Formats: sequence, C-alpha cells, structure tokens
Amino acid sequence: MLLIIGAIGLILTIGFWKIFSKAGKPGWHSIIPFLNTYTLAEIGGKPGWWGIVALLVGIIPIVGALASLVMFVMIWHGVSKGFGKGTGFTVGLILLSPIFILILGFGNAQYTGIGGQQSSEGIVNDETQPQP
Repeated sequence: MLLIIGAIGLILTIGFWKIFSKAGKPGWHSIIPFLNTYTLAEIGGKPGWWGIVALLVGIIPIVGALASLVMFVMIWHGVSKGFGKGTGFTVGLILLSPIFILILGFGNAQYTGIGGQQSSEGIVNDETQPQP
C-alpha cells in the first residue's frame, strides 16, 4: 500500500514539475512542500501566500476547511484559465486532480497566463502592460 501511495506521489510530482515548467516557473518547486503550493497559486493568478493560507486554514475544523476549499477552487480555476481551459476543466481539476494534473502537465496545453497571451518573448500579461 505504501509503495502505491509513493508511486502516485511521484507521478503527481512529475505532473506538477511539467505544469510549473510550462508556466515558466522552476520545475523543482514541485518537490518542496509549501513552495509547490505557493508556486501553484502564482500560476493560478493569485498571490503565492494564498496557497500557504489555503493549506494552513484547512486544519481549522469546518470553517477553515470550507475556506481552504474555496481558495483552492479559485486557484485551480486560475490555473485552468491560464492554460486556456474552461470551467469544465476546472471541475476536473477539483474532482479528479491526479488525472487532470497529468493531462495538463503532459498534454499540449500552453500556459498563457491569466488574461495574457504567448509571444516570442514569453508570457505577456495584458492586464499588467502599460497603457499608451
């Protein structure tokens, strides 16, 4: 049983590594506890500390768990949008995370950022570009 859990953890870590790399973040962030959640929040268009708070408030009974769930739904929705996916993919990331993490990591989805677009120079975020 422990071997199966370890294998699943390794596969998910590799999936996250690919997602982080596609988003222009260091892939090795996927192997560091807390840093991986911080990085995921950033990819989802939220401040990195959102990921840490979402983890920590989850230990508070009922209210904290609900707050954590809401925050992670928002983070996953941002990640989904950043890779050009819709609400249906967000639902998949929430309900079937391991499968959809691998689809995102190993599939052909390209990270464009939240409200951004891919350019030859990398990610261009339309929301942060200076207006003429």
